[in-house]
Amino acid sequence: MTEIVSPQARRGEVDRDTLVRWLNEYLKLDAYPDPSLNGLQIAGTEVIRRVAASVDTSVKTLRDAADSGADLLLVHHGLFWGQPLAVTGPHRERLRTALMADLNLYAAHIPLDAHPEVGNNAMMARALSLEGLRPFGDWRGHKIGLCGELPFEQSLQDFADRVQKLTGEICLVHGGGQPNVRRLGIVSGSGAGAIAEAAAAGLDTLLTGEPEHKHFHDAFEYGVNVVYAGHYETEVFGVRALAARLEEEFGLPWQFLHHPTGL
Repeated sequence: MTEIVSPQARRGEVDRDTLVRWLNEYLKLDAYPDPSLNGLQIAGTEVIRRVAASVDTSVKTLRDAADSGADLLLVHHGLFWGQPLAVTGPHRERLRTALMADLNLYAAHIPLDAHPEVGNNAMMARALSLEGLRPFGDWRGHKIGLCGELPFEQSLQDFADRVQKLTGEICLVHGGGQPNVRRLGIVSGSGAGAIAEAAAAGLDTLLTGEPEHKHFHDAFEYGVNVVYAGHYETEVFGVRALAARLEEEFGLPWQFLHHPTGL
C-alpha cells in the first residue's frame, strides 16, 4: 500500500493523491462548467518531489518538464477538452512523452482563471494595483474576471505601455472609448466577448488576451477601450502563482517553462 506522506511530516515530498486532492479542493474544480478535463489528466509517479509549470501542454513542454526532473507538470491548457481523441499523431506523441517519463499532468483551466488568490485575473489585478475589486466577466453564469479602479487615471497609451512591461507582449489597442483609463475590467485569455458587459458596468477599458474579429466593432460601438495583451501572456500568472503556492504548502521546488506563442 502507498504510504501517505503529509506535508508536515516530510517537506519537499508528497504523495501524488494527497497533492491532487489538495489541488482539487483549493481550486474548487467542480464549481465551474468547463470543456477542459480539469484535474489529473495523466497519472505518473506516485511521489511528487519537484513541479514544473507551463501554460500549454505540448511535446516540448512535456519533454522539458521531464528533463528538469519534475514529477508533476502543472498546466492551464491540458490535453483533453470534452471529446474523445484518437491516440494518433501529435496527441499520441504527447501521451507517449508523459508516460515514458512517468510524468503526472494536472490541468486547471477556468478554475485557475477565476481563483481569487492565484488566478490569472486576480494576479493581474494585484500587479496593476486595482482597487475596489468586484466580480466581472461572465462565463456560463459564473464571473471569472475582475473589475475595479486604478489608483490614478492615466492615458490609454501609458496604460498599454504599463501592461506591456508587465506581460512582455506588445499590446494591440482598440481605442473605442475615452482617452484615459481609470475603471478597468480584466478577463484573461479569450475575453473579447466581455466588451458589452464592460460598457454595462460603466468601465472605460477592458484588458484581455486575444482579439476576435466578430467583436472588433463592439469596442467602438459600445465606447470601450480594449487592450489585447496576448492569450498566452495573460495566462502565465496563474500557473506560476499556483506552483509557488505548492512550494509554500508542501515545500516542493518548481520552475516555469516559458514557451510563448505570440498569440
